[in-house]
Amino acid sequence: MTNLTTELARLEHQIVQAESATRYRYQPQLRRMMERLRSEGEAVPSRTKRLHEQLLCEAIEAQFDNMPV
Repeated sequence: MTNLTTELARLEHQIVQAESATRYRYQPQLRRMMERLRSEGEAVPSRTKRLHEQLLCEAIEAQFDNMPV
């Protein structure tokens, strides 16, 4: 397991343990980690891609939570 893979596993664990209302805040950090993996020539695991997509959806949803109707 490479250092990046270890960091990714640690980050994914933090995200899973985070409160559902605020875990979307990890999206930029996860995106940067994915970019680092790609730049090092490592494949991004599909579970990481799915998690990133979920966080993106949650971030978009959070933008509309405070919007007046």
